[in-house]
Amino acid sequence: MRPVVDRLRVKYAGKVDIKRMNTSEGSAEVEQLAQSFGIQYVPTFVFVNSDGTKSGVIVGQVAQATLEAEIAKLK
Repeated sequence: MRPVVDRLRVKYAGKVDIKRMNTSEGSAEVEQLAQSFGIQYVPTFVFVNSDGTKSGVIVGQVAQATLEAEIAKLK
């Protein structure tokens, strides 16, 4: 999934902030985010609107088009 996420980061640069976090890293920030969004499985994609509300969640490997469809729903 990493290559797909990297392509999306380039495609949506300046429009959508796409972050990739490694939950096995063990940092307090990553653990807090994973807990706040209820992430239990990898990969999990969380889509957050500009006002901080959660727009959607996708768990598991998916096609780039599926991720782009969720990105299109963001406000």
